[in-house]
Amino acid sequence: MALAGILGTGTALPEKVLTNQDFERMVDTSDQWITERTGIKERRQAAPNETTSMLCVQAARKALDMARVKPEDLDLIICATISPDMPLPATAAFIQRDLGARPVCAFDLAAACSGFLFSMTVAEQFITTGKVRYALVIGAELLSRYVDYQDRATCVLFGDGVGAGVMGLVEPPSGILAEEMHTDGTYADRLYIPAGGTAKPASHETVEAREHYIKMKGNELFKVAVRNMEEVSRRVMEKAGVTPAELDLFIPHQANQRINNAVLPRLGVSPEKVYSNISRIGNTSSASIPICLDECVRSGRVKKGDLILMSAFGAGVTWGAVLMRW
Repeated sequence: MALAGILGTGTALPEKVLTNQDFERMVDTSDQWITERTGIKERRQAAPNETTSMLCVQAARKALDMARVKPEDLDLIICATISPDMPLPATAAFIQRDLGARPVCAFDLAAACSGFLFSMTVAEQFITTGKVRYALVIGAELLSRYVDYQDRATCVLFGDGVGAGVMGLVEPPSGILAEEMHTDGTYADRLYIPAGGTAKPASHETVEAREHYIKMKGNELFKVAVRNMEEVSRRVMEKAGVTPAELDLFIPHQANQRINNAVLPRLGVSPEKVYSNISRIGNTSSASIPICLDECVRSGRVKKGDLILMSAFGAGVTWGAVLMRW
């Protein structure tokens, strides 16, 4: 039986690069401090006139070209983002319009760093049941819009970027072999943006209190992230009857190099099978995994038949994993 898989990938990154040296001039920090604690050397920052949907369209066109699928052939568009163009309407609506796609089902999905894997899993259900032939799945963030450049603990972490994938049925043995998605709201206040929603609408007071920026309790999330990424990755491999030694590529979410370094020995994955671009791109939340995947595909790191494991952890808190054969 044919499974759902990825037919094409694409990436869009802003031109502007923010280095650790740039942050040394902005806040009380240093290149050594940032590198030792995060593994990040630089990240991208969108220009004032760039929007999330603009970069989404750029990445989507590349993915469509690789997949040899026309925009008008799409049946579903999912945009995983926590940094939409605006609260209303969905960013996916602008993507559908600007791509020239038909009036199909198009919606946003907010699962933070796990968003792309959540979106892949949702699209898989439509594809394998025959409801959808081609789905466009995008992980997109312009987190620089939500970064407090007075908070040295968080401002150095996040970058902007978009990764896209076109999904459809693929010939066996390729396709998604196993997946899982989880959310535990008891950790919601460890990584969040306090104001701007119905709980605390925007006001002069919320702006003065700098409550429209990302707030994070990183130390409290570290162990939770490591444990959940390990456990969910192990479970999807067990579902598919795959061992860590059989993997050809492991793409963890690019949040913090220390988190990924802690997951690897617990999971039993060899370092040479892991792909990381966090030093160049930073944490792009839902965009990190599809950007990594696109880089691997276009560089030849991924070959037909390869077993690829992707695992993520993000605000919510959310976590998930997808195991697929390319």
